[in-house]
Order: sequence, then structure tokens, then C-alpha cells
Amino acid sequence: MPDDQLTALAGETFDPETLLEYQDGAIVSRTLVDRGSTTVTVFAVAQGQSISEHTAHHDAIMQVLDGTASVTVGGEEYAVPAGEALVFPAGEPHALHSEAQFTMLLTMVAGAD
Repeated sequence: MPDDQLTALAGETFDPETLLEYQDGAIVSRTLVDRGSTTVTVFAVAQGQSISEHTAHHDAIMQVLDGTASVTVGGEEYAVPAGEALVFPAGEPHALHSEAQFTMLLTMVAGAD
């Protein structure tokens, strides 16, 4: 499968939420775009799973597609429901936790250096 999976999805409508299935006790991901300056990845996060606090070199936008994500950004806690989004500024510590399963679309964009 090509690194840039947009080619495989071109010419059809699709619901990003349906690109992955939840797996008990796991976080499943599928990268749709990986072009150096931009990555777009879909995640299916099972109940009880976490992504520990970390930072990234790029700004990111997390859009929740299904469920509600529990997110901490810069020490502030957020409940992000389906249909809403949250920005992770570059260099800002952030973490995610799933009280219940959720699916998200994460877009990371590199700034000009």
C-alpha cells in the first residue's frame, strides 16, 4: 500500500470513522498522508487506552469523529466530543485518555523553519 493512501481513496466519498475498527486493549492507526510537512492519521482508541504526555515539533489539529476524547494540553483538561476539534500547539505537552472508545483524525502540519 502506498505511503500516501489518498490515491487509494481518490474518486469516492468516504467516512474516515469507518476506515478502522476498534480492537480491545489497543490503539489502531492508519496514516492517510505522510508528505514531510503534513501527516493525516486516523486513530481508533479502545476504552481504557492512553497516549502518555509528550510534545511534538509540529502544530496538530485533533478532530474527534466518534465518542469523546479526554485530552490534556498544557495542563488544561478537555472533553472533546464527536464533531469537535482541539489544537495542539507545537512544543506544548499533551496527552489523551479514553474513558470510552473514540475515533479521531489527527492532522500535523510542519511550520516553516
